[in-house]
Amino acid sequence: MAMGKYSRVDGRKSSGYCSTVTVVVFVGLCLVGVWMLMSSTVVPVRDPELSSGEAISEVKQRVSEIVSWPFEENKGDEREDSTNGDGDDVPVEKSDNRAEDNQEEKNVSEGDGETSESKNMVNQNQEENSVKESPDEKTESEEESKAESENDKGRKREAGESKGEGGDSKSEAGETEDGETNKTEQTEPEESLDENKSESGEASQTEKEKDSQDQDNDTESHGKDQVSTVIFPSGDQSEILNGTNAQNGAWSTQASESQNEKESQQSSITTDQHGHLWKVCNATAGPDYIPCLDNWHAIRKLSSTKHYEHRERHCPEEAPTCIVPLPEGYKRSIKWPKSRDRIWYHNVPHAKLAEVKGHQNWVKVTGEYLTFPGGGTQFKNGALHYIDFIQKSRPDIAWGNRSRVILDVGCGVASFGGYLFEKDVIAMSFAPKDEHEAQVQFALERGIPAILSVMGTKRLPFPSSVFDLVHCARCRVPWHVEGGKLLLELNRVLRPGGYFVWSATPVYQKLPEDVGIWKAMTELTKLMCWDLKAIKRDKLNAVGAAIFRKPTSNECYNKRPQNEPPLCADSDDANAAWNVPLQACMHKVPVDKSKRGSRWPLQWPLRLEKPPYWLNSEAGVYGKAAPEDFTADYQHWKNVVSNSYLNGMGINWSFVRNVMDMRAVYGGFAAALKDLKVWVMNVVPIDSPDTLPIIYERGLFGLYHDWCESFNTYPRTYDLLHADHLFSTIKKRCSLKAVVAEVDRILRPDGNLILRDDAETIVEVEDLVKSLHWDVRMIYTNDNQGMLCVHKTYWRPKETETILSAMM
Repeated sequence: MAMGKYSRVDGRKSSGYCSTVTVVVFVGLCLVGVWMLMSSTVVPVRDPELSSGEAISEVKQRVSEIVSWPFEENKGDEREDSTNGDGDDVPVEKSDNRAEDNQEEKNVSEGDGETSESKNMVNQNQEENSVKESPDEKTESEEESKAESENDKGRKREAGESKGEGGDSKSEAGETEDGETNKTEQTEPEESLDENKSESGEASQTEKEKDSQDQDNDTESHGKDQVSTVIFPSGDQSEILNGTNAQNGAWSTQASESQNEKESQQSSITTDQHGHLWKVCNATAGPDYIPCLDNWHAIRKLSSTKHYEHRERHCPEEAPTCIVPLPEGYKRSIKWPKSRDRIWYHNVPHAKLAEVKGHQNWVKVTGEYLTFPGGGTQFKNGALHYIDFIQKSRPDIAWGNRSRVILDVGCGVASFGGYLFEKDVIAMSFAPKDEHEAQVQFALERGIPAILSVMGTKRLPFPSSVFDLVHCARCRVPWHVEGGKLLLELNRVLRPGGYFVWSATPVYQKLPEDVGIWKAMTELTKLMCWDLKAIKRDKLNAVGAAIFRKPTSNECYNKRPQNEPPLCADSDDANAAWNVPLQACMHKVPVDKSKRGSRWPLQWPLRLEKPPYWLNSEAGVYGKAAPEDFTADYQHWKNVVSNSYLNGMGINWSFVRNVMDMRAVYGGFAAALKDLKVWVMNVVPIDSPDTLPIIYERGLFGLYHDWCESFNTYPRTYDLLHADHLFSTIKKRCSLKAVVAEVDRILRPDGNLILRDDAETIVEVEDLVKSLHWDVRMIYTNDNQGMLCVHKTYWRPKETETILSAMM
């Protein structure tokens, strides 16, 4: 009965309730009870003896009970209640209590049943809570008043905020007539504030940051609910869920990568407002996933691994469109040159190599860092001493002058290449993804150029006659077997007159196996017409090195008593290198003075700026004579870099070290960055004009690649990617979305992509990268051309909090 709800508040329990009275007296008592209840509820009364802690605790419990019922019991009536409510969110002064009480009595007497029911439910909750808290009715009433006062203050602030966002707060908050509101989001800041007061500021910094982030996310989600466009959520709300909820920004993921990308599971897919479907890669490699090297479905089907076939590329039939997760605890990479000596452990969380090679000073685990003393198997006492030892052994090598671009086979953690930067030498270092866990990934995280590759059954992805020197320090390659097929591949890429530096135990040890290998290598190199120029011992490291030189003419080849190894057929294109099987043959040395390879390039840095001598007989890419094309291209990129890229993109170049030009042409973009502390991987797509030899000729380096497949590098390799009129060509052959997924894979968090292309492609790529929650720094379109600069943000669900703290 109604009387039961108000009997305690009324305070008169004896004669009036026991005797038989008229209906008029009964109604009068009810009205008196309502009057007394509303008076105690609206007027805030503070008990001076009540501690602040008790008051806060009371407020928190009262608010939690009051705001719960509209959701649990009466969801469908929220908007109707808010319409029927009086809507006055401002607490009434004490002198106005009588007027408000009279209005309440009038509402009751007029029979506003729906509103009264709402009030009765609230009052019932208040009564039940008071009974649980204390038998002292006066204290309970005062505490209720405090709770109501705090709630009224919160509603006042919330009403202002909602109005500021351009909406009617009442209709969305679900108010009842007595002013109670649906404060699912709004009460959290109040509670957080009160808790901080009661705990005297002893809350941990982590909790504060989390609360702040949650509040930011709530505010952002609320703001987005006001407009029709649904933005991909950020922060904690960016977790990809099975179902998509556009109102609260909740996303889920159940990523499960199949052995073949054709069988990608739909349960791991999420849709954003752009209509793109993304999933998180769930390969066994996890954060280190490389699609063409981790395709175990294809690797398990190999009939043999004798020639390291399992270390070669085996790409999925369809390029993946999944997103590679970050390793837990990932931080922004350390700047160069400090990164040469140490990196964050959690960025490449692999300690096995430190256990196996730590005594050789490859890498060590030092607290939260992986440190690199600069050693290697053949130079335990440091790479710089070893580099000087090579030069002293053969002064004609002339680091940084005659020898500018080198190939380091089996590079380990690439300390050799890392220290060669001090000599103005760039090294294309490579090693397979093998039991030497993450060796190439260490190199790239250090800011040293390296790729994943293997001396197996196919040619290396480089043109012929481009490297000034090839280096192998205990690289574990059986050069002498099967007719020297692998060493003949080095002969293909080594420039005529270039050097092969071999530092390995067969050079200086006398064990039976070493003696046998040395004998076989000596015979093979003589048949290849390589000249053994020096055999030297490094006393400090207790190692030795043999230095061979490739011939500059065909005279020796013609004088051999037997054509063994055989010369390649004239129809064999020495520059063909993409998925071309190895052959045990040698290509003739060019003798025509107008042909590439007949002369040594100019010394560095002159070779960077002047067109190669052999361009006179070549046609230019852009329609002009090749030398004019070359010069115009270089001038163009110098102007673009200095006037736009360095100043107009919002890029912090102090954090840029590893750069890739995805469609390099003449290498003008890389040449324009010469004075910055960066290195550029120049990529010539396989369906573009073969200009890679020009890039090497000017003292730069690069490789061939098909952008419909994944690149041979680890995730999070590059700080900046540059693509000039590439994507519009790619989308004619393969999925543009797959290319963007690959860009996302190899680009570091906080990295940038600069794209120049036709306007249509610019818009398509912008749409895709926005769906990945990247920031658009700049977009410009004019007629049919455009430019786009986007910044890859940290958005991965579980790693967001760690990454943001690392960036502070």
